[in-house]
Amino acid sequence: MLTSIKAVGTHVPQGVLTNADLERMVETSATWIRERTGILERRIAAPNEGATDLAVMAAEDALSRAGLRPQDTDLIVLSTSTPDSTFPSCAARVQERLSARGPAFDIQAACSGFLYGLSVADQFVGSGEARQALVIGTETLTKIVNFKDRGTCVVFGDGAGAVVVGPSSDGAGIRSCVLGSDGQGGDLIYVAPGAPTPEGPGRPEIHMDGRKVFRFATEILAQATLEALEKAGVALEDVSLIVPHQANARIIEAAAKRLGVAPEVMVNNIAQYGNTSTASIPLALREAIDAGRVAAGDFIVLVGFGAGLTWGACVLQWEGGGAAPN
Repeated sequence: MLTSIKAVGTHVPQGVLTNADLERMVETSATWIRERTGILERRIAAPNEGATDLAVMAAEDALSRAGLRPQDTDLIVLSTSTPDSTFPSCAARVQERLSARGPAFDIQAACSGFLYGLSVADQFVGSGEARQALVIGTETLTKIVNFKDRGTCVVFGDGAGAVVVGPSSDGAGIRSCVLGSDGQGGDLIYVAPGAPTPEGPGRPEIHMDGRKVFRFATEILAQATLEALEKAGVALEDVSLIVPHQANARIIEAAAKRLGVAPEVMVNNIAQYGNTSTASIPLALREAIDAGRVAAGDFIVLVGFGAGLTWGACVLQWEGGGAAPN
């Protein structure tokens, strides 16, 4: 039994942080940020807005677009690096607010997390253990960014994306998922406490070796894409769209060149949102659907990488539907 994506929902905070704003906060320029990352602005969660809040809104949007009832959801797999609490999980909090049932749990694979979650949900649905599942990626990364560190504060933003998945009704759906991890690269992107303050220990902060991550990313995006296509038995030339993790516009462009695909095959919406980690792929997929770039029967590749180092790719044939909220 194939698992298909029934609809994609998203939610981003109202707060906006532009490159011009960052010019006043750290030694940088709007031009430098745009040329190095492709980012123009990013969304910022309010102080009282957590990963769960964003996740609930994205999930409700996805369910509305699918025309499905929240209380019929029997599995929630949620990916985040910025949970509201160690426990209970964000997934359990979302489950309570949706009145859903069944298993609900968080996974942590950083920016690859949405793909890890989609693979897990595919196993549940394919085995008949779930009929209506939610896979959610949600982040409030700006809460763990040091706004004096130019290498990270210009990159990350907040947001959430969710998909409703269930048994395929027409033979379309997820054809393959490949996942990977290399713990030896764990020191390239990590979170550690910042400098202590008079009030107590420093808050967690993202640290990243941008150059080494760039080299890894451009290679692994192409490699994982080709591996997933081979596993699915789908030719690269038959792929209508590749939706990569939105980490950096130059990474996306370099991956396209490695694969030998036209730039328009790669979805790129990083300019408006920045790097939203595990939320970036569903955010980009939703925008591609809204722009009319996805049609029933199209082959699509979702591919990403993240801290760990982790990576993943999924090949799916789009079933269609979920075009607009009910």
